[in-house]
Amino acid sequence: MATAQDMMKLGETLVRLCNEGKESELQAKHYSPKAISAEAVDFAGKGQESKGLDAIKAKGEWWYNAHEVHSAKAEGPFVHGGDRFSVIFEMDVTRKEDGQRIQMKEVGIYHVKDGKIDREEFFYPVG
Repeated sequence: MATAQDMMKLGETLVRLCNEGKESELQAKHYSPKAISAEAVDFAGKGQESKGLDAIKAKGEWWYNAHEVHSAKAEGPFVHGGDRFSVIFEMDVTRKEDGQRIQMKEVGIYHVKDGKIDREEFFYPVG
């Protein structure tokens, strides 16, 4: 298992790259090829989990194609031991489908194995 300091460093890298809009670089360098991304609910009929880096990238592409992003901010990390950390995300987006503008806040929990993000879980209000 890694140390809390290792989690802090990886979390700081994730926050920085997300705030710079460099999710592709983040995934390429810091995600396991077998990583899993889990949403709080079935996301747009695509299921609750995306399994594997290609599926995670496809989910991200779908999201960015379906929303106009006005602003996005990542805050953290908040470390828990040597195997996970969390990040708070705030976004202001407009859904392209219906033009509805939404301010979103969610928590991402990142599980780390062998130095790579192995699982991400997103928590947010559902309606």
